[in-house]
Amino acid sequence: MSDLKPLILHGLIGPPNPTKVALVLSELDLPYEVRNYEHHEAKQEPFLSLNPNGRFPALEDPNTDIVLWESGAIIDYLIDTYDKAHKLSYATFPEKHLARCWEHFQMSGQGPYFGQKAWFSRLHPEKVPSAVDRYAAEIRRVTSVLDGHLKRQKEEQGNYCLVGDRVTYADIMFVPWSVLVPIFAAPEMDLSEFEHYGAWLASLVERPAIKNIVDQVTNTYKVAG
Repeated sequence: MSDLKPLILHGLIGPPNPTKVALVLSELDLPYEVRNYEHHEAKQEPFLSLNPNGRFPALEDPNTDIVLWESGAIIDYLIDTYDKAHKLSYATFPEKHLARCWEHFQMSGQGPYFGQKAWFSRLHPEKVPSAVDRYAAEIRRVTSVLDGHLKRQKEEQGNYCLVGDRVTYADIMFVPWSVLVPIFAAPEMDLSEFEHYGAWLASLVERPAIKNIVDQVTNTYKVAG
């Protein structure tokens, strides 16, 4: 894909939603550049013209003259447009649709709940123990769902992949928040009992295209405290 113009990822590497787009871009070996912003600039022009919701990320693709927002929609576009060889996806039934199930579970389950745990633990101006407890319980529940499924996958398929016999975009989408649980969202929580989840995550973060970005993310949050 050396003839492609670099795609432009608008948003910071660190926050999970821009980061998961960067992970998919890297895994697909697509040329891209990151256009960084201060957090408050998400609510201002020119970024609002890219994403009317005022949240990172947005993706600009000069090869197709499209601007997209919402990380899940961006990843769907990248898979549909640039994963013709199905490196991170399936064209087969039922795998294609099962991967979408896990994608939507990440978007509706992991992302919001893990993010709310981080918010109420670290950023909310008032201490609300019941909210912290609720979202901590959701972290355990979501992790338990993943762990149970991965246990079955290991027993039946012999691998730690959410779908079929290889890592897909759906696996990768879970990485940023999973990495941030012990260093930002919930450092007080011990998830070591979820051994299948732990083995799956360890295998994902050692993938070369993922490791470099994950190292940037973890270093950023460790420095930030």
